[in-house]
Amino acid sequence: MSVQNFIPTIWSARLNEKFKRNLVYGNCVNTDYEGEINGQGSTVKINSIGSVTIGDYDKTTGVGKPEELSSEQTSLVIDQAKYFNFQVDDIDKAQANVDLLEGGIKEAAFGLANTCDKYIAGFYTEVKAGNIIGDDTTPIVPTKSDAYDYLVDLGVILDENDVPEDNRFVVVPAWFYGLLVKDPRFTKEMDVMRTGFVGNIDNMAVYKSNNVPNTAGTKYKIIAGHKSAISFAGQVDSVEAYRPESQFSDAIKGLEVYGAKVIKPEALAILIANKA
Repeated sequence: MSVQNFIPTIWSARLNEKFKRNLVYGNCVNTDYEGEINGQGSTVKINSIGSVTIGDYDKTTGVGKPEELSSEQTSLVIDQAKYFNFQVDDIDKAQANVDLLEGGIKEAAFGLANTCDKYIAGFYTEVKAGNIIGDDTTPIVPTKSDAYDYLVDLGVILDENDVPEDNRFVVVPAWFYGLLVKDPRFTKEMDVMRTGFVGNIDNMAVYKSNNVPNTAGTKYKIIAGHKSAISFAGQVDSVEAYRPESQFSDAIKGLEVYGAKVIKPEALAILIANKA
Protein backbone atom coordinates (compact mmCIF):
# COMPACT_ATOMS: atom_id res chain seq x y z
CA MET A 1 0.00 0.00 0.00
CA SER A 2 1.30 3.47 -0.87
CA VAL A 3 1.73 6.20 1.72
CA GLN A 4 -0.50 8.70 -0.12
CA ASN A 5 -2.07 9.69 3.20
CA PHE A 6 1.19 11.44 4.02
CA ILE A 7 0.72 13.89 1.11
CA PRO A 8 -1.68 16.49 2.59
CA THR A 9 -2.33 20.11 1.75
CA ILE A 10 -1.02 21.03 5.18
CA TRP A 11 0.94 18.27 6.84
CA SER A 12 2.22 17.62 10.34
CA ALA A 13 5.86 17.17 11.27
CA ARG A 14 4.91 14.37 13.68
CA LEU A 15 3.98 10.81 12.95
CA ASN A 16 0.79 9.53 14.55
CA GLU A 17 2.12 6.35 16.13
CA LYS A 18 -0.06 3.40 17.03
CA PHE A 19 -0.85 2.45 20.58
CA LYS A 20 1.65 -0.22 21.60
CA ARG A 21 1.27 -2.98 24.14
CA ASN A 22 3.82 -3.49 26.87
CA LEU A 23 6.35 -6.16 25.96
CA VAL A 24 7.23 -8.03 29.14
CA TYR A 25 7.97 -11.72 28.56
CA GLY A 26 11.46 -10.78 27.44
CA ASN A 27 12.03 -9.54 31.01
CA CYS A 28 11.17 -13.00 32.35
CA VAL A 29 13.83 -15.10 30.60
CA ASN A 30 17.60 -15.40 30.82
CA THR A 31 19.93 -14.64 27.92
CA ASP A 32 22.99 -16.45 29.27
CA TYR A 33 23.77 -18.12 25.92
CA GLU A 34 22.93 -15.27 23.57
CA GLY A 35 26.53 -14.61 22.53
CA GLU A 36 26.98 -18.18 21.29
CA ILE A 37 24.58 -18.18 18.32
CA ASN A 38 25.51 -17.79 14.67
CA GLY A 39 22.44 -17.28 12.52
CA GLN A 40 19.30 -19.33 11.93
CA GLY A 41 19.77 -23.04 12.45
CA SER A 42 22.47 -22.60 15.08
CA THR A 43 22.33 -24.91 18.10
CA VAL A 44 23.64 -24.06 21.55
CA LYS A 45 24.45 -27.06 23.77
CA ILE A 46 23.57 -26.33 27.41
CA ASN A 47 25.16 -28.55 30.04
CA SER A 48 23.96 -28.98 33.62
CA ILE A 49 25.55 -30.79 36.56
CA GLY A 50 23.66 -33.37 38.60
CA SER A 51 23.36 -33.42 42.38
CA VAL A 52 26.28 -34.25 44.67
CA THR A 53 25.66 -36.96 47.25
CA ILE A 54 26.04 -35.96 50.91
CA GLY A 55 27.06 -38.87 53.20
CA ASP A 56 27.80 -39.58 56.86
CA TYR A 57 31.49 -39.37 57.72
CA ASP A 58 33.15 -42.24 59.60
CA LYS A 59 36.79 -41.70 60.58
CA THR A 60 37.42 -45.44 60.37
CA THR A 61 36.25 -45.97 56.80
CA GLY A 62 36.87 -42.43 55.56
CA VAL A 63 35.03 -40.94 52.64
CA GLY A 64 35.61 -43.75 50.16
CA LYS A 65 36.00 -43.48 46.41
CA PRO A 66 35.04 -40.09 44.95
CA GLU A 67 31.72 -39.89 43.18
CA GLU A 68 31.74 -39.21 39.46
CA LEU A 69 29.61 -36.20 38.63
CA SER A 70 26.71 -36.76 36.28
CA SER A 71 25.65 -34.27 33.65
CA GLU A 72 22.75 -33.60 31.34
CA GLN A 73 22.72 -31.76 28.03
CA THR A 74 19.93 -29.93 26.26
CA SER A 75 19.89 -28.02 22.98
CA LEU A 76 18.68 -24.49 22.33
CA VAL A 77 17.94 -24.26 18.61
CA ILE A 78 17.76 -20.92 16.81
CA ASP A 79 14.76 -21.93 14.71
CA GLN A 80 12.86 -18.65 14.41
CA ALA A 81 13.53 -16.10 11.65
CA LYS A 82 11.38 -12.98 11.19
CA TYR A 83 11.85 -10.19 8.67
CA PHE A 84 10.55 -6.79 7.67
CA ASN A 85 10.82 -5.15 4.25
CA PHE A 86 9.27 -1.77 3.41
CA GLN A 87 9.85 1.09 1.00
CA VAL A 88 9.13 4.80 0.70
CA ASP A 89 8.61 6.17 -2.80
CA ASP A 90 10.77 9.16 -3.72
CA ILE A 91 7.67 11.23 -4.57
CA ASP A 92 6.01 10.38 -1.27
CA LYS A 93 9.21 11.21 0.58
CA ALA A 94 9.58 14.53 -1.20
CA GLN A 95 6.03 15.70 -0.48
CA ALA A 96 5.84 14.62 3.17
CA ASN A 97 8.02 16.37 5.71
CA VAL A 98 7.81 13.55 8.21
CA ASP A 99 10.63 11.01 8.37
CA LEU A 100 8.81 8.00 6.96
CA LEU A 101 11.85 5.73 6.96
CA GLU A 102 12.59 6.38 10.62
CA GLY A 103 8.93 5.88 11.50
CA GLY A 104 8.87 2.64 9.56
CA ILE A 105 11.93 1.32 11.37
CA LYS A 106 10.32 2.07 14.74
CA GLU A 107 7.17 0.21 13.73
CA ALA A 108 9.22 -2.72 12.41
CA ALA A 109 11.27 -2.92 15.61
CA PHE A 110 8.13 -3.01 17.73
CA GLY A 111 6.55 -5.61 15.46
CA LEU A 112 9.57 -7.90 15.80
CA ALA A 113 9.64 -7.46 19.59
CA ASN A 114 5.91 -8.13 19.90
CA THR A 115 6.20 -11.31 17.83
CA CYS A 116 9.07 -12.47 20.03
CA ASP A 117 7.09 -11.66 23.19
CA LYS A 118 4.23 -13.91 22.05
CA TYR A 119 6.71 -16.64 21.14
CA ILE A 120 8.20 -16.69 24.65
CA ALA A 121 4.71 -16.69 26.22
CA GLY A 122 3.89 -19.86 24.28
CA PHE A 123 6.32 -21.93 26.36
CA TYR A 124 3.68 -22.33 29.07
CA THR A 125 2.99 -25.72 27.42
CA GLU A 126 6.23 -27.12 28.87
CA VAL A 127 5.38 -26.55 32.53
CA LYS A 128 6.03 -29.49 34.85
CA ALA A 129 3.04 -31.76 35.54
CA GLY A 130 1.55 -30.83 38.90
CA ASN A 131 2.50 -27.16 38.60
CA ILE A 132 -0.88 -26.15 37.16
CA ILE A 133 -3.87 -24.63 38.94
CA GLY A 134 -7.11 -25.18 36.99
CA ASP A 135 -7.37 -26.69 33.51
CA ASP A 136 -8.94 -26.01 30.12
CA THR A 137 -12.07 -27.97 31.07
CA THR A 138 -12.67 -26.16 34.36
CA PRO A 139 -10.68 -22.91 34.41
CA ILE A 140 -10.47 -20.97 37.66
CA VAL A 141 -12.77 -17.91 37.75
CA PRO A 142 -11.03 -15.46 40.11
CA THR A 143 -12.73 -12.54 41.83
CA LYS A 144 -11.42 -9.37 43.46
CA SER A 145 -11.45 -11.28 46.76
CA ASP A 146 -9.23 -14.18 45.71
CA ALA A 147 -7.19 -13.13 42.63
CA TYR A 148 -4.32 -12.14 44.94
CA ASP A 149 -4.55 -15.51 46.73
CA TYR A 150 -4.24 -17.47 43.48
CA LEU A 151 -0.94 -15.74 42.72
CA VAL A 152 0.27 -16.60 46.22
CA ASP A 153 -0.67 -20.23 45.44
CA LEU A 154 1.54 -20.09 42.34
CA GLY A 155 4.36 -18.85 44.55
CA VAL A 156 3.82 -21.79 46.91
CA ILE A 157 4.22 -24.20 43.98
CA LEU A 158 7.57 -22.57 43.21
CA ASP A 159 8.55 -22.82 46.90
CA GLU A 160 7.78 -26.53 46.92
CA ASN A 161 10.06 -26.99 43.90
CA ASP A 162 12.96 -25.23 45.70
CA VAL A 163 12.88 -22.34 43.21
CA PRO A 164 15.02 -19.40 44.44
CA GLU A 165 13.15 -16.43 45.90
CA ASP A 166 14.89 -13.81 43.76
CA ASN A 167 14.12 -13.16 40.07
CA ARG A 168 10.59 -14.60 40.26
CA PHE A 169 7.84 -13.21 38.03
CA VAL A 170 4.18 -13.60 37.13
CA VAL A 171 2.46 -12.13 34.03
CA VAL A 172 -1.27 -11.36 34.21
CA PRO A 173 -3.78 -10.06 31.63
CA ALA A 174 -5.38 -6.63 32.06
CA TRP A 175 -8.66 -7.97 33.47
CA PHE A 176 -6.84 -9.97 36.15
CA TYR A 177 -4.79 -6.89 37.04
CA GLY A 178 -8.12 -5.04 37.42
CA LEU A 179 -9.08 -7.54 40.12
CA LEU A 180 -5.76 -7.08 41.91
CA VAL A 181 -6.06 -3.30 42.17
CA LYS A 182 -9.34 -3.77 44.04
CA ASP A 183 -7.49 -5.70 46.75
CA PRO A 184 -5.78 -3.50 49.39
CA ARG A 185 -3.12 -6.16 49.92
CA PHE A 186 -1.84 -5.38 46.44
CA THR A 187 -2.45 -1.66 46.08
CA LYS A 188 -0.54 -0.70 49.22
CA GLU A 189 2.72 -1.27 47.31
CA MET A 190 1.63 -0.80 43.67
CA ASP A 191 4.26 0.66 41.35
CA VAL A 192 3.22 1.03 37.71
CA MET A 193 5.98 1.41 35.11
CA ARG A 194 6.17 1.51 31.29
CA THR A 195 7.78 -1.94 31.24
CA GLY A 196 4.51 -3.53 32.35
CA PHE A 197 5.78 -4.03 35.92
CA VAL A 198 2.93 -3.29 38.31
CA GLY A 199 4.10 -4.45 41.74
CA ASN A 200 5.12 -7.46 43.81
CA ILE A 201 3.25 -10.38 45.35
CA ASP A 202 5.01 -13.00 47.47
CA ASN A 203 8.46 -12.08 46.09
CA MET A 204 7.18 -12.25 42.50
CA ALA A 205 7.46 -9.27 40.18
CA VAL A 206 3.95 -8.82 38.74
CA TYR A 207 3.73 -7.79 35.08
CA LYS A 208 0.68 -6.86 33.01
CA SER A 209 0.50 -7.87 29.34
CA ASN A 210 -2.00 -8.26 26.51
CA ASN A 211 0.13 -11.14 25.21
CA VAL A 212 -0.95 -13.59 27.93
CA PRO A 213 -1.87 -16.75 25.96
CA ASN A 214 -5.63 -17.37 25.74
CA THR A 215 -8.28 -19.03 23.60
CA ALA A 216 -10.61 -16.39 22.13
CA GLY A 217 -10.72 -14.47 25.41
CA THR A 218 -10.95 -17.56 27.63
CA LYS A 219 -8.58 -20.05 29.31
CA TYR A 220 -5.87 -17.47 30.05
CA LYS A 221 -2.50 -19.07 30.85
CA ILE A 222 -1.09 -16.94 33.67
CA ILE A 223 2.57 -17.89 33.92
CA ALA A 224 4.64 -17.56 37.09
CA GLY A 225 8.23 -18.66 37.36
CA HIS A 226 11.90 -17.91 37.78
CA LYS A 227 14.06 -16.14 35.24
CA SER A 228 16.31 -19.20 34.93
CA ALA A 229 13.44 -21.39 33.67
CA ILE A 230 13.57 -20.26 30.03
CA SER A 231 16.75 -19.50 28.12
CA PHE A 232 16.42 -17.16 25.14
CA ALA A 233 18.96 -16.28 22.48
CA GLY A 234 18.41 -13.91 19.59
CA GLN A 235 20.08 -11.35 17.41
CA VAL A 236 19.35 -8.97 14.56
CA ASP A 237 21.06 -10.88 11.79
CA SER A 238 20.95 -8.19 9.13
CA VAL A 239 19.53 -4.72 8.36
CA GLU A 240 20.03 -3.34 4.86
CA ALA A 241 18.99 -0.16 3.08
CA TYR A 242 18.65 -0.53 -0.69
CA ARG A 243 17.10 0.90 -3.87
CA PRO A 244 14.58 -1.49 -5.48
CA GLU A 245 15.59 -2.08 -9.09
CA SER A 246 12.23 -1.35 -10.71
CA GLN A 247 11.12 1.63 -8.58
CA PHE A 248 12.29 5.05 -7.50
CA SER A 249 12.23 4.50 -3.77
CA ASP A 250 14.28 3.84 -0.68
CA ALA A 251 13.74 0.50 1.01
CA ILE A 252 14.89 -1.11 4.23
CA LYS A 253 14.81 -4.80 5.11
CA GLY A 254 15.87 -6.58 8.24
CA LEU A 255 16.11 -10.08 9.67
CA GLU A 256 16.03 -11.24 13.28
CA VAL A 257 16.77 -14.83 14.35
CA TYR A 258 16.07 -16.30 17.76
CA GLY A 259 15.13 -19.35 19.75
CA ALA A 260 14.26 -20.34 23.30
CA LYS A 261 14.25 -23.43 25.48
CA VAL A 262 12.67 -24.36 28.80
CA ILE A 263 15.62 -25.74 30.75
CA LYS A 264 13.99 -25.80 34.20
CA PRO A 265 10.31 -26.73 33.81
CA GLU A 266 9.99 -27.14 37.56
CA ALA A 267 10.61 -23.39 37.86
CA LEU A 268 7.36 -22.56 36.03
CA ALA A 269 3.77 -22.64 37.36
CA ILE A 270 0.53 -21.92 35.51
CA LEU A 271 -2.90 -20.64 36.52
CA ILE A 272 -5.59 -21.30 33.88
CA ALA A 273 -8.32 -18.72 34.38
CA ASN A 274 -11.48 -17.28 32.85
CA LYS A 275 -13.03 -13.86 33.31
CA ALA A 276 -16.00 -13.76 35.67
